[in-house]
Amino acid sequence: MVRVSAFSDPADPADPAGFSALLSPEGRALLDELRDHDPAQELALATRLRREHPAGLVSAALAQARLRQRAVAKFGAQDAARMYFTANGVEQATRTGVATYRAASFKALGVRSVADLCCGIGGDAIALARAGISVLAVDRDPLTCAVARANAQALDLAELIEVREADVTEVDTAAYDAVFVDPARRGGRGRVFDPEAYSPPLSWAVTAALKAPRAALKIAPGIPHEAIAAEADAEWISDGGDVKEAVLWFGTEPGRVRATLLPGPRTLVGRGLPDPPVRPVGRYLYEPDGAVIRAHLVAEVADEVGGGLIDETIAYVTADELRPSPYATAYEITDRLPFNVKKLKALLRERGVGVLTVKKRGSAVEPEELRRKAMPKPYGKASATVFLTRVAGAPTMLVGAPVA
Repeated sequence: MVRVSAFSDPADPADPAGFSALLSPEGRALLDELRDHDPAQELALATRLRREHPAGLVSAALAQARLRQRAVAKFGAQDAARMYFTANGVEQATRTGVATYRAASFKALGVRSVADLCCGIGGDAIALARAGISVLAVDRDPLTCAVARANAQALDLAELIEVREADVTEVDTAAYDAVFVDPARRGGRGRVFDPEAYSPPLSWAVTAALKAPRAALKIAPGIPHEAIAAEADAEWISDGGDVKEAVLWFGTEPGRVRATLLPGPRTLVGRGLPDPPVRPVGRYLYEPDGAVIRAHLVAEVADEVGGGLIDETIAYVTADELRPSPYATAYEITDRLPFNVKKLKALLRERGVGVLTVKKRGSAVEPEELRRKAMPKPYGKASATVFLTRVAGAPTMLVGAPVA
């Protein structure tokens, strides 16, 4: 039986030597045993396991088992059960669907090798390798590199993924077809919003990208458009309706702006249209996907559905006719009310509403607060959606339902 007394406490997330204990035969067997463990029963489970294994290894294995369960949402059950994680790694790793789409985009560009700078636990490197692309995965943190290396081995991708512990600003990428940079966007006080406060800064990443034949920089989706380099092809990506990231591509089409919706993929490309006109609320309301809104492509959706805005500052499109679009969810509007909780409550009671969805844009009212006041109890079995918004500057409630 392998003991770990020669290592530091394996439960310490900053200890690469301790992490290596999880890779021992005893550590792997313990993780296999914990694959389907119930976190609610952890105390009793830990007590039992410590009779057979070192206490530090049991603590580390339980922590890793919890991380694997959290990672299922991003990596799927099959991969998550074999991979290794850190708490930050699970939080910051690219979702598999997004990473797979990006890897396919690189492959379509003829890329055969990528320098993955700031690779983290290796989520993007894994997707690239599975696309048949060789990867140099670089990170400066020893534990992160150890985890990325373990993941490449666990998924049988070690022949395509070289993990290197180094400062990414000192790595020569000239031998690679493309560069991918995923700067750290979290600091000691949480999320970082200033692109120049990324690690490394966005300006350095852009400079590195311009030196490569092809490049992609992963950035926060809320980046100001004026901060985007003129040479970049900017893409906003949502997965299942949730905006996940923005990517600046280099070596493709400078100045292009697009929104990509996953699964699919479906991509809406900007055409430089002027802002849509403001018009009265029609029978249908369209809620553009978040990636469309972040990419400033609401005008393209309005043109596609033949509609206009309900307010010049609100990204809701309205039209009299139904023209389904993959880039927006359509709702049929049945009622328009000035903001008035009592009137809404009476309407919901009259319609027998028991399931209420509240959405807001341009309103300070919290959806849960309105839901509680307007429908303290179910009035029936019907469903309704209420939009808290502004129409031509006035606080308004639009009531309707999604178009089937």
